[in-house]
Amino acid sequence: MIIQINTDSNIEGNSELAQQLKALLENNLERYGDKITRVEVHLSDDNSNKKSGTDDKRCLLEARLAGLQPLAVSHHSATTEQAVDGAVEKLMRSIDATLGKLDN
Repeated sequence: MIIQINTDSNIEGNSELAQQLKALLENNLERYGDKITRVEVHLSDDNSNKKSGTDDKRCLLEARLAGLQPLAVSHHSATTEQAVDGAVEKLMRSIDATLGKLDN
């Protein structure tokens, strides 16, 4: 599984963040085995530096499943970590639903 991480200009993307995200995604998505070929992570701060507010951090996850259309989910939260956790949970539910439909 290839994991690509993208951040906007308001979120500092460094190697430590990349390592943490890759470990989190690999641990949570390993049960799907080789069904997932690629995951793209897009982190952004919707309000940027102009104003602070609740739920202004956004995590968009796009998973590409072998032979299927990509799945995309997003989650807004007060912190980047919470946004990532919420998006990962949504992505796992979406993958489960998609693969469940194929099994039926």
